[in-house]
Amino acid sequence: MRLNHLALAVRDIERSRRFYETYFGFDAGPASRYEDGTLIIRDGEGFDLALHPDPDPRKLPDFAHFGFTTPDVAGRLALLERDGVPIVERWSEPGLESFKCLDPDGYVVEVYWEEPVSEG
Repeated sequence: MRLNHLALAVRDIERSRRFYETYFGFDAGPASRYEDGTLIIRDGEGFDLALHPDPDPRKLPDFAHFGFTTPDVAGRLALLERDGVPIVERWSEPGLESFKCLDPDGYVVEVYWEEPVSEG
């Protein structure tokens, strides 16, 4: 088994769609729209992100977040900072580089690289 989708309540579907397509690669293949207003966009690995309209997304606990791995954390950070995306946390230690930003609805998104752990 593997985790295959995430559903987010968002105020503005097209704004959120642009954010996730621009910064996180959710532009693979055609999007799917449903009668209830939900839009599903996909990344190149087949992960589905369901964006559902909600005029008042609920506040989540501070710890709640989801994350993306990349070998180029610094490059992704520079791109988001250039575009004015709020960065709320940075972390750097041997074997781990990470930062967290906010999406247009205030969801916390982590971007990180972690050194692979050798088995054996």
